[in-house]
Amino acid sequence: MKITTSFLAGLLLVGSVALSSAALSADGILLKEEIVPGYCHLKFPAVREDTLASDHPVLQNPTSGDIIDYYGSCDHDPLGKDETESQKKQITRQRSRPG
Repeated sequence: MKITTSFLAGLLLVGSVALSSAALSADGILLKEEIVPGYCHLKFPAVREDTLASDHPVLQNPTSGDIIDYYGSCDHDPLGKDETESQKKQITRQRSRPG
């Protein structure tokens, strides 16, 4: 049992380090798969809501669970104007829903 616990703890540590290094990548992209030339599947954290309107938006921590699943141009910028505008519209839609 002690070996199993140690193994699981080690596996958890390795997974945490791998996630941290992915989260610390320069562009913030957690996954980038080119489906066809120029068209990609990207996963990246959403922009922090309090920075959406600023000149310097900041991505959330990947462990927050708020991950964008994007299909489109491979040169998409998670912090670019198109993405921040899209996320602002999504927040507005969510807030305007009854309930």
